[in-house]
Amino acid sequence: MSQRILVAAHNHPSLHPGGTEIFAHDLFHAYKRMGHQGLFLGATNQIHREARPGTSFQGIGTEGDEVLLWSGHFDRFYMSQIDLYGVVSDVVELLRDFRPDVVHLHHLLLLGAEFPHIVRRTLPDCRIVMTLHDYYPICHHDGLMVRPGTRELCHAASPDRCHACFKDIPLDRFALRKRHLTALLSTVDRFVSPSHFLRQRYIEWGLPEEAISVIPNGLPPRPAPTAGKRPDDGRPVFGYFGNLNPWKGIPVLLEAARQLIDDGVDFELRVHGGAPFQSETFLEEIERLFAATAPTVQQRGPYRREDIGNLVAAVDCTVVPSIWWENAPLVIQEAQAQGRPVVTSAIGGMAELIEDDINGLTVPPNDPRALANAIRRLAEEPQLRQRLSGNARTPDDIDTSARRYLDLIRSIARDHTEAA
Repeated sequence: MSQRILVAAHNHPSLHPGGTEIFAHDLFHAYKRMGHQGLFLGATNQIHREARPGTSFQGIGTEGDEVLLWSGHFDRFYMSQIDLYGVVSDVVELLRDFRPDVVHLHHLLLLGAEFPHIVRRTLPDCRIVMTLHDYYPICHHDGLMVRPGTRELCHAASPDRCHACFKDIPLDRFALRKRHLTALLSTVDRFVSPSHFLRQRYIEWGLPEEAISVIPNGLPPRPAPTAGKRPDDGRPVFGYFGNLNPWKGIPVLLEAARQLIDDGVDFELRVHGGAPFQSETFLEEIERLFAATAPTVQQRGPYRREDIGNLVAAVDCTVVPSIWWENAPLVIQEAQAQGRPVVTSAIGGMAELIEDDINGLTVPPNDPRALANAIRRLAEEPQLRQRLSGNARTPDDIDTSARRYLDLIRSIARDHTEAA
């Protein structure tokens, strides 16, 4: 039976091509391919769009079923809308006009923690599913669960620990923040985590264990890739794909590359991605590291999402050196789909996707020497690269993910019927 499904995310992939926005948009199209009526709602702010007087909404795309919610007044601490008077009435009007049977929420940022409550109040019978992509509700430090300054991994949140990270915020406000968010999230019917690791973090934080399912993210279908140009001398090629920022571990990777160059290891590293919204200090740091490792390390800049298949196919191995608890990086799935081994940090969801010495190599996070040693092994042992490539684990396709979500939604409908 066809359903009306509203998919909501904290931005649109054409404005901000992050992993959450990309997956939410892919799933939106998968629902439509299966015969459901879809509406994609992406929230944005002045970084990507200017406000338009008279409405909270802006059009995007060519099909008429994708809109933006302009969210220029947002409290990032409580993850709440400041201009509730203007935003709520417009969101309610949208809900009453589209009348979704299902709302599939992918983030609270910019949309607001009030969003599921607004849906429940406006459409009491609507089923609400929320995919948990990161730790924003748990951690005020941009959802990283990494301590500012020291970059120490944080294993659990509490008012005392959070106040230690943000001395200017009173301790009791962190307790209020958690109470505020958990109360508003109580209106969600089911949560979904792409990894077991992230699911456990939310259970420890306070969400009901029985309310969180695990459904891996899937990849959309795309044409078979064509491998790009290879080095004439047969050197092994490594690739990095994604934004350049401290948490993705790019300084760790460049320092590892510098050590390998000093040791005389023969390889090539292609760094694909831009560095938007980064500090001058960080940009100066990576500029220095790129200069010290050229031409072995090639800074290739941003790329289009539709090019990722060909870019991954053109390398022998993908490196994902993140120093935070990544949940389900799309770049690991892209590499495994192309039969490419991955070197990654042995934490979070990354350690679920890559098993050491099986389909890749895992290393401690934020350890340039350990990362250099792993890259050295793959550079100098072609048989190891071949064996790990042969063990690549093909990820689910996006339609499989959509079917699993629809099964979960049907179970919610049964639960509602039994409760009635």
